[in-house]
Amino acid sequence: MRAQFVLSEIGVGLRRNLTMTFAVIVSVALSLGLFGASLLMRDQVSTMKGYWYDKVNVSIFFCNKNDADSGANCAKGAATQQQKDDIKAELNRLPLVQKVQYESSDQAYKHYKEQFGDTPVAGLVTPDQLPESFRVKLKDPTKFAVIKSAFSERPGVQEVQDQRDTVEPLFNLLNGMNIAALVVMGLMLVVALMLIVNTVRVSAFSRRRETGIMRLVGASSFYIQMPFILEAAIAGLLGAAFACVLIVGGKYVLINNWLAKKIQVINFIGWDSVAAVLPLVLLIGLLMPALAAFFALRKYLKV
Repeated sequence: MRAQFVLSEIGVGLRRNLTMTFAVIVSVALSLGLFGASLLMRDQVSTMKGYWYDKVNVSIFFCNKNDADSGANCAKGAATQQQKDDIKAELNRLPLVQKVQYESSDQAYKHYKEQFGDTPVAGLVTPDQLPESFRVKLKDPTKFAVIKSAFSERPGVQEVQDQRDTVEPLFNLLNGMNIAALVVMGLMLVVALMLIVNTVRVSAFSRRRETGIMRLVGASSFYIQMPFILEAAIAGLLGAAFACVLIVGGKYVLINNWLAKKIQVINFIGWDSVAAVLPLVLLIGLLMPALAAFFALRKYLKV
């Protein structure tokens, strides 16, 4: 009997405040959709960092005959074979170095041609202008500074370059977008909470006669508050379910059917990441409105 009464009160409350309930559902859906998207973007950035950082190398470029005026390290002309052998021996002794690969000027020119193809830029460089180098693969790519400090001032070394510099701006951009999404999500959550609190207040005011009668017959505070809390929880859960649809649809349409086909060099997140986010979105969508309604009702339905 009590359960039937609570359910009937929930139905009455949802019908009386249909417009505000719809606004709560939409705001919760958008805020939690942004929340889920920001979590997935964070996973995407981490996946991309792990993928690209594992592939980038530290390059130690040697002086060639054209670099005599480029700095003190190259003042004596091209690097000697002894200098190269000494540097390679030291690299092989370092525990953080995984692999050392030599690249000649001809090999560097070949890679340059592959990169620029038949563009006008390709004809501006000749093989003798490109330096020889060691491509150093590190066990931990974040330890680039160790290699740079150890070899950048060595005679015969023109430059020590970390290829992470080419991908770091992309990661900074993605992190900035993630922060922006979190800020917007926070604002949407505040809007959703305000709507939930106002909806509960309006519902409590419109049913003040029923709650007054329940006070007179000795109903407990929890029993009086339960229909209002469940109304908010149901609206929040519907919004969270819609947010899950948005997240799944975004993954399928935006990532799988568009970005993955346009940008094949990026290892995008899989459905396992989405599956890990959805339960959290549903849980927040259920608990957040219920708690907001509970604390709002403590002031308006004291018995």
